[in-house]
Amino acid sequence: MTMPAPDQPAVARLSVDEESAGQRLDNFLLRHLKGVPKTHVYRIIRSGEVRVNRGRAAADTRLAAGDEVRVPPVRLPERVVAGPERPAPAREFPVLLEDEHLIAIDKPAGVAVHGGSGVSFGVIEQLRQSRPQARLLELVHRLDRETSGVLLVAKKRSALKALQEQFRGRETGKTYLALVLGDWPARLKVIDLPLHKFVLTGGDGEGERRVRVAAKDDPDGMRAITLVKVRERLPGFTLLEVTIKTGRTHQIRVHLASQGHPIAGDAKYGDFERNKALQKQGLKRMFLHAWRLQFNHPGSGERVELQAPLPPDLQSFVQP
Repeated sequence: MTMPAPDQPAVARLSVDEESAGQRLDNFLLRHLKGVPKTHVYRIIRSGEVRVNRGRAAADTRLAAGDEVRVPPVRLPERVVAGPERPAPAREFPVLLEDEHLIAIDKPAGVAVHGGSGVSFGVIEQLRQSRPQARLLELVHRLDRETSGVLLVAKKRSALKALQEQFRGRETGKTYLALVLGDWPARLKVIDLPLHKFVLTGGDGEGERRVRVAAKDDPDGMRAITLVKVRERLPGFTLLEVTIKTGRTHQIRVHLASQGHPIAGDAKYGDFERNKALQKQGLKRMFLHAWRLQFNHPGSGERVELQAPLPPDLQSFVQP
């Protein structure tokens, strides 16, 4: 029988404590597997080698106190053993509100909220680098990489739990500004269509996650509700205030496109030929902005309303 080498890494079984309760599985692992590349962490989750209470789990699985997380043997690549990965560059972002509980920032477009899946770092890693004295900085929710606007970061575990419970319980108010192609019908104010996530196979986009409207009887369809209000009608476009009652992946983009009015500049669900023309007219990215966020403050309980103005590039496109 061949004996394992003395330095052979072993399976680890980690117990989730109260401080880590409510945290996503990927963030929990990244905190415990210091020096392991993010791409490898996501790979062992996808492969099923990571188990939560003996079952497979997704990267966005929320952990509860007392959960057991099985972590497979992980060897550090030589380049990591020789020296740590190049850290994310420190960066601060425009702050809309900050106190001892949370930071609300105005996220620019083109920046992922966190590293992983081909992105080495995002907002949260850059923020941690710029604030090494901070005891805790955790994302409360997500925004697509191409979407700008209000993003919440918790500075205390208690604030993270309280805010995430509000998001899950639909107690927050999330309103976006979206410029869609064409003349949006005034009567169309509510879109209540289930959404189904899938992964592209074959072709250039293989492995990329996508979302589509599902049939009412689709067992994998997740209910999604979007409220739409016309803010301004422009030649060839409509500027909408879009409030989401559910937080599904790509919900606004897919719901609006399903009605024949995709978001201007949307590279996944939009009108690709129009997008090329729009780039020449000055619209270099998707016109979707997280404009307003309402929530109950985790410390005082008071209702807070934050607004991030339209970025200059989007403002100048609608009002040249």
